[in-house]
Amino acid sequence: MPQTTLRIPTRGQGLYEFTEKASAFVQQAGTMEGLLTVFVRHTSCSLIIQENADPDVQTDLKHFFQRLVPPSDDASMRWMIHTTEGPDDMPAHVKSALTQVSIGIPVMAGRLVLGTWQGIYLFEHRDRPHQREVVLHVSS
Repeated sequence: MPQTTLRIPTRGQGLYEFTEKASAFVQQAGTMEGLLTVFVRHTSCSLIIQENADPDVQTDLKHFFQRLVPPSDDASMRWMIHTTEGPDDMPAHVKSALTQVSIGIPVMAGRLVLGTWQGIYLFEHRDRPHQREVVLHVSS
């Protein structure tokens, strides 16, 4: 079965769309009907399918998660023990646990079956830049 690894550079917290790369991979694989499995190989970022038409959606999601799980140096988060890697690390693990690290997307007629406004995103939860690896695997 066809498989590849995408390397997605991030510049800090936010959403990084890679729908076009995933679609191109499915087309190159030649799978007409099947399932694309997307898996991120990290514990402080995650994957989401989200609206890709209005960038305000991405901004609001980023801010929602920042309010939901603030940095560990925030007074409300002082109970966190894992702080060795900085105040954004343990909150990044929590955000990753609240979302997902693997997504399955159906393939029909050689194309991803995404809705009109849906895009595939890596959701970076850390403040500093990273090189993230996302594994794509298509099966029929």
